[in-house]
Amino acid sequence: MTGLAEIKAAARKAAFARRKAAFDTSPPGAAGRLSEVLAGYRGVPLSGYMPIRTEIDPLPAMAEAAAHGPVGVPVIQGAGQPLRFSRWTPDGPLRDGPFGAKVPEIDDYFDPEILIVPLVAFDARGGRLGYGGGFYDRTLERLRARRPTLAIGFAFDAQEAQELPLEPTDQPLDMVVTETRVLSFRA
Repeated sequence: MTGLAEIKAAARKAAFARRKAAFDTSPPGAAGRLSEVLAGYRGVPLSGYMPIRTEIDPLPAMAEAAAHGPVGVPVIQGAGQPLRFSRWTPDGPLRDGPFGAKVPEIDDYFDPEILIVPLVAFDARGGRLGYGGGFYDRTLERLRARRPTLAIGFAFDAQEAQELPLEPTDQPLDMVVTETRVLSFRA
């Protein structure tokens, strides 16, 4: 491993431990603040995610948003490729996707204008540490080249880090929503 790779691995390990502790003690209703934020964007095509492991659960907020406009979830196309987003409904049939996340049984792809982004850690400047595959960075770069795209990180408060080992290719978040607050980084 290179120096930066080792630093990122250590940062991820510490962040996973903080996230697990927050997940284990999280009361119900953690997506309430996210629902409030999304209410201001009713009808705008958006993508959430199907939570895996100890990720904070956006599904209640996604279900509310689906009553007003298209909602999708990411579908991994392959290593080194951007994500695509398939239309999701709260009761729609799902199949197993890569990395343990469920995806819609039938692919119905569209480009969202808002992405609810899972993460391992975030900082107070809109930096995001993901799982290391670069999927969201490539995807946000592609979408933002076409039109303004809002990236909303969704996380537990405990996932905030003082400093993150970021690279020039890391796409910044426009906002982070936690179970208790909303941080905005838009100028």
